[in-house]
Amino acid sequence: PRHGAVAGCKVRHSMIVAALSCLVVDDEPLAAERLAGMLGALPSCQVLGTAGNAAEAYGLIVSRHPDLVLLDITMPGESGLELAQRLQALPHRPFVVFCTAYDAHALKAFEAQAIDYLLKPVRAERLAESVERVRRLKAASAIAAAPSFVSASIGGVVRRIDLADILYLQADDRYTVAHHRGGEHVLDTSLKELEQQFAGQLLRIHRNCLVNPAQLVELRRDPDGHVWAVLKDIEKPLEVSRRCAGDLKDWFKGA
Repeated sequence: PRHGAVAGCKVRHSMIVAALSCLVVDDEPLAAERLAGMLGALPSCQVLGTAGNAAEAYGLIVSRHPDLVLLDITMPGESGLELAQRLQALPHRPFVVFCTAYDAHALKAFEAQAIDYLLKPVRAERLAESVERVRRLKAASAIAAAPSFVSASIGGVVRRIDLADILYLQADDRYTVAHHRGGEHVLDTSLKELEQQFAGQLLRIHRNCLVNPAQLVELRRDPDGHVWAVLKDIEKPLEVSRRCAGDLKDWFKGA
């Protein structure tokens, strides 16, 4: 990266919490309101609304595509278990966490691929655990579905560079230079576009630099207070901007 530049950036990777959209399904309005309030109090949870029965819930799920559905089991008409089975056929099916007053349905709930089974009255701590589990699963799914290579055009030939071979990516005007195990190649893609495309797979350490997290060895602070990232396969450390340093330190700590 260009040394001496003060970056205005924010590290974006799997540590950064994306908003989790949620729907509460319960035929008891007070119970639904309580769960919605508990969800809304959790960091980065977006409550899309509530539904009082399976039919209403299915319509909202199909139209709003929530990440998480908190689902009661015993409801008038179609039960929560039956709805969960029906949701498995959706192309963008949500994660399901059952919230019920009865523990007798636990086995059937997990057969319906539920992520968790909470007994009413649901405790805030227990709900937070379930939400965090869903958040981790969502992040893992996003990474698994993401592409695993970048493409570089070289003399009319398109070459594929595996993401695992990337050491770091450096912005150069409207282009990006990929530093990888086989050398350097210019990509016709901006650093911002690559950051979005490989969210969770690359770490921003500077406004003009993304690194492969598998390459990171340590952070060093020099006598002038500048922070530098040491990578496995390059000799010179890379400068870390002030605004990226805090998040990068948290990443090293596993926060």
